[in-house]
Amino acid sequence: MLAVPMACRQEEQPGPSGRQVDTRALSHGLIELGEKLEDPYSVENMREALARLYPTRAGEIPVSTTDLYVRFLPETEDQYARLLALDLKLTDHPVDYRIVREGDYYHDPDLSEEAITWQYAVVPHDFSFPPGIRYEILDECFISENDPVTRAESGIDWDAVEREAFALTGNEDLFPETRDGEEQPQGPVFPTGRITVEDPNAFGGKPYGLSGVMVCCNSFVKFATAYTDRDGYYQLPKKYSSTPRYRLVFKNSAGFSIGLNLVLVPASVSTLGTGPASGVDAHIDASSDGALFRRAAVNNAAYDYIARCASSDLDLKAPPQDLRIWIFKDLKCSSSAMLHHGAFVETNELIQRYLGGYVSLLKVFLPDITIGAGGDGTEFIDLYSATMHEMAHASHYAQVGNNWWNPYITYILRSYVTEGREAYGSGTSENAGYCEIGEMWGYFMESVLFQDRYGGDLPTFGTSYWFYPQIFRYLYERGMTCAQIFRALKSGVTSRDDLLDALVELYPERESTLAQVFSRYSR
Repeated sequence: MLAVPMACRQEEQPGPSGRQVDTRALSHGLIELGEKLEDPYSVENMREALARLYPTRAGEIPVSTTDLYVRFLPETEDQYARLLALDLKLTDHPVDYRIVREGDYYHDPDLSEEAITWQYAVVPHDFSFPPGIRYEILDECFISENDPVTRAESGIDWDAVEREAFALTGNEDLFPETRDGEEQPQGPVFPTGRITVEDPNAFGGKPYGLSGVMVCCNSFVKFATAYTDRDGYYQLPKKYSSTPRYRLVFKNSAGFSIGLNLVLVPASVSTLGTGPASGVDAHIDASSDGALFRRAAVNNAAYDYIARCASSDLDLKAPPQDLRIWIFKDLKCSSSAMLHHGAFVETNELIQRYLGGYVSLLKVFLPDITIGAGGDGTEFIDLYSATMHEMAHASHYAQVGNNWWNPYITYILRSYVTEGREAYGSGTSENAGYCEIGEMWGYFMESVLFQDRYGGDLPTFGTSYWFYPQIFRYLYERGMTCAQIFRALKSGVTSRDDLLDALVELYPERESTLAQVFSRYSR
């Protein structure tokens, strides 16, 4: 299938730089820690390093606490949720240990498996700790970038001081002179790079950017984060000389996150390992680690959809911010339950039977959208298409709210678990009209966006069910825009007859066309 790009992107494969991460075999499972290391950024170590390099001036230069290295131990799900709401850069493992084996998660061996594990963070020195949540201050730290006055006015080469602190704490091996045969740049640099992804059916199969993803790196307690731009380029805001540890955090600048590592994390993390201070590049394709590949496909679909909601393009209401997307590699169906945003399913039994063994994760992280990546839905094109469908539902939700969504998603789940007819039932039970309206829109938009990206004829997604996305297709092919159709999907439109009335009210000049198509596709 020939691709028709949605926007002009002339992307090239990143050239060899000696910084390319192998994305084919990322480690999963439990992180294995090695020996504990001494933190070079502690106030004590930075003061000693300063005194060694500037013995006559050390007493004149204040080296005071800029940051605290802390850990929290939330004892309840509510405490954990409160901690997450602080928007800290939390890790579930300490950052002052060697990592023997990378993975997705860590659990403190001194805690029971049922307990929430320690959560580690670096916070400002004047941080207000949340009441009622146990915490410990592990170290008082001095990070010169976080004390701009001292850094600017002292005339001290703080990068040399930092290097000396690494040496006196026995961490000089983190400043290798060469790595993989490539000489390292002299002096500190801002890590930069590019993360690309490959959809073999789009853009001629050429790599293009992994858009809006957070790149996080750290060397001990010195953390920096940045988002990739639309074309996958990033630059971190702090300079490094040592070899940091790089991770992709699927928390997107467009306002959504992709979660579920089969552990309780609000945004999935793919660890790229340590790399040069100058940054790393990574390319993701079908041969890459499966979890990373699925996240990349869903990420770019959601990012593209939100961008296309702009008034200059599709002119649709964008999905709500802080959208939570889960990917299930063992489920075939996708959904837009919008639970995190307050939609209420009348019986928890429906959710339990739909999610099966995953239901325990609902205790803390309610999803909005779930993407099923099982069965035949494992190709980029399938994941992209399914995500577009669910994002279209999220726009509809943003327009009609929870009172409309509750009977809709309850009907979907009840049909799925009781009638054995996939997710849509027979169309005869209570609240079927909600399903008819919602799925007509979802499948119609999936078809339009699929054609925009991949070319060819407008697909016929959803036309084999008892509802008729053909109605919207008919109107679209006769000049109505997606935005014009969307305006009719009001909160009071809960049936086919309501939809016809709303369209006629909005576009009386099309009344005969509307009557014709609704009559043609009637049950």
